Amino acid sequence: MNKRLIISLILLVMVVFSINLVAQKLWTLEECINYAVENNIEIKKSMINVESADQDLLQSKLGFLPTVNGSASQTYNWGRNLDPQTNLYVTQQTDRTSFGVSSDLTLFNGLQQINNVRKTQFDYLAAKYDSDAIRNDMSLNVAAGYLQILFNIELVKNAERQVETSQEQISRTEKQVEAGAVARGSLFDIQAQGASEEANLVTAQNRLLLAYLDLMQLLDLEANAEFDIEKPSLDIVSQPNLLPADMIYNQSVAIMPEIKSAEYRVQSAEKSLAIARGMRSPRLFATGSYGTGYSRQILEITGYDNIGLPIFGDTKPFDLQFKDNRTGTVYVGLSIPIFNGYQVSTSINQSKMYQETVDLNLQAEKLRLRKNIESAYADALAAYQTYIARGKSVESFKEAFMYTEEKLNVGMVNSTDYNVAKIQLSNAESDLASAKYDYIFKTKILDFYLGRSLSLNDITSNN
Repeated sequence: MNKRLIISLILLVMVVFSINLVAQKLWTLEECINYAVENNIEIKKSMINVESADQDLLQSKLGFLPTVNGSASQTYNWGRNLDPQTNLYVTQQTDRTSFGVSSDLTLFNGLQQINNVRKTQFDYLAAKYDSDAIRNDMSLNVAAGYLQILFNIELVKNAERQVETSQEQISRTEKQVEAGAVARGSLFDIQAQGASEEANLVTAQNRLLLAYLDLMQLLDLEANAEFDIEKPSLDIVSQPNLLPADMIYNQSVAIMPEIKSAEYRVQSAEKSLAIARGMRSPRLFATGSYGTGYSRQILEITGYDNIGLPIFGDTKPFDLQFKDNRTGTVYVGLSIPIFNGYQVSTSINQSKMYQETVDLNLQAEKLRLRKNIESAYADALAAYQTYIARGKSVESFKEAFMYTEEKLNVGMVNSTDYNVAKIQLSNAESDLASAKYDYIFKTKILDFYLGRSLSLNDITSNN
């Protein structure tokens, strides 16, 4: 009964473990990129900058509206002051409660407000494309990290094959030594080579773990989180069909966010210069105010005496004073700048220098983009040629190794020749894997410059 229980528990653990393995999510390249874009802190900060620029744009548009402000005050006076009843100077204590509303509207100021709206609109678009540029950089970094994992997986597989081959050769050599066909020294050499390859396998596994860690850190995932990626079989089956570098540049310069951002900053600088020049223009404005008040010194007139003088009663009620004391003002003014310590001239000169700076920044961005595309194009072609050459090298070293292994088994070569052939094959296979993923990444960079999404579907084997 206990034995059955133990077996049942073991089976249950195995089932649960299998379910966990099946349920573990395998991340595609697209999913990694999307996750990084949605969760990266720097990208979130850039989005806040975009929202802030949007608020600046809204505020610039609202600047066309007039300002409206209300006021209320309570005033106490002692000594000589105006009597609110007679409007004559008297020596007594008075008080007054005032209410008012005022408004101010700029009618013309050298188109500064219009140019400010356009400037903030360009600033908003520049901030938006700055955020897109950060997204693109993150996408490229994730793609590079993803391919680095796939590259290290191939290195681990190569190392495992070398270890397996060495173990098989050690077993054969042990039998040959026991039969007296091979000297024991050859066995020691092969065992030493096998131990070295086991160490190489551990090194390759550690590099794979570090590659996983690098990608997880790009995604801001914790190191102890369950994470694994899809491992598509990537085959290079045809020659690269690449557009000429100048055609890639002509298409890229119209869509790359860093170029768009630099262009909008140039337009923003042009409007900044227009705003500075507008400061030389007169300002035409209108203001208006409306108010009323109440004072305990204002008495109600109950009648007139024989000579026509008013007869005062108690303090006039608040509602009557509120109505009778109303006053309004409309004022249209023109402010003409004459001399202000050369502040306008200095502002204009600084705006001109800033415009020259952003013009140079735009030229530098275009030059950098052109150089990057030309380098990526040349690197992709060179990487393909390297991949083809490495493939031929692997085939040659594989034939040489198989031939050397056969000769070793019949005692025609020593263990040193065998180890040299094996090391050469291992190095050639590693170089082939490196050339393969280098070529894939370089072609993905060119796809990126053409505005295509980063994906491995076009080179994934269907087998």
